[in-house]
Amino acid sequence: MRYHIRLPDPSAARGDIPELAFHSHGADGFAEELQQALRTRTLFDRWNARQDDPEDVDPALASIDPNAVVTGQQHDLHIDLTVDTQLPSTVLRHRLHLLAGDHWQLCDVTPD
Repeated sequence: MRYHIRLPDPSAARGDIPELAFHSHGADGFAEELQQALRTRTLFDRWNARQDDPEDVDPALASIDPNAVVTGQQHDLHIDLTVDTQLPSTVLRHRLHLLAGDHWQLCDVTPD
């Protein structure tokens, strides 16, 4: 699937936990961080270790797509990210929430 994501205010696109949130400021950096979060378990594992009972976390949230590709485009005041992945939307949404908090928008979903 191809997901079209918008970061309307990139400076605000930070999750609630600074250690897990985006650190980038430009389109390429945001794309790289999200791509890494989808391709590996690193972000999930860091989040899961913070849970009261990590064994109770839905194992589907740990899914990865080593072939996920994320590209970013800078516009005047926002950044658009295009995500090509086989991951279900629940995993993508979870990772985006960790990285950007509530400061992102799903604009469109299309078959790739």
